[in-house]
Amino acid sequence: MNPLLHTVLFLFIITIDIAVTEFSANDCKILGFNKANVLCSTCKHFAESNLEKIYTICKECCLKDNDYELSGSKHYPKAILEVCTCKFGQYPQIQAFIKSDRPKKYKNLNIKYVRGLDPIIKLYDAENKVEDVLDIHKWDTDSVDEFLSTHLSKD
Repeated sequence: MNPLLHTVLFLFIITIDIAVTEFSANDCKILGFNKANVLCSTCKHFAESNLEKIYTICKECCLKDNDYELSGSKHYPKAILEVCTCKFGQYPQIQAFIKSDRPKKYKNLNIKYVRGLDPIIKLYDAENKVEDVLDIHKWDTDSVDEFLSTHLSKD
């Protein structure tokens, strides 16, 4: 898409009142948000900067986290963070999380090294079946920690 057209489209959308209850992943991508990687707690930064229209869009394009725990945040009994060590150079934030003491806080988190795999988190249900898979390659160390703290059941 032409960058000028993309900018014009973005400005047009944020200047009108949007009556959609939730944007699709593609809508969010067009608006500059990756619905799989934006935590809702980061949206508050737009409100603090008087960017209310962008804040509203961000809230429609985010993963629920600590700021929304009272609204029914889902908890999982087990998670596996999978990544290839050969890709640590591409994802230093994931390497930093794995090599830190942070994973030790989560007794129900396992780290699995899978050849050639970009970093993902697999979230399991009570029957030990994969319920959700999240692409975390763009997450920073704090986002991984915050997500697990919010969504991984405490034992």
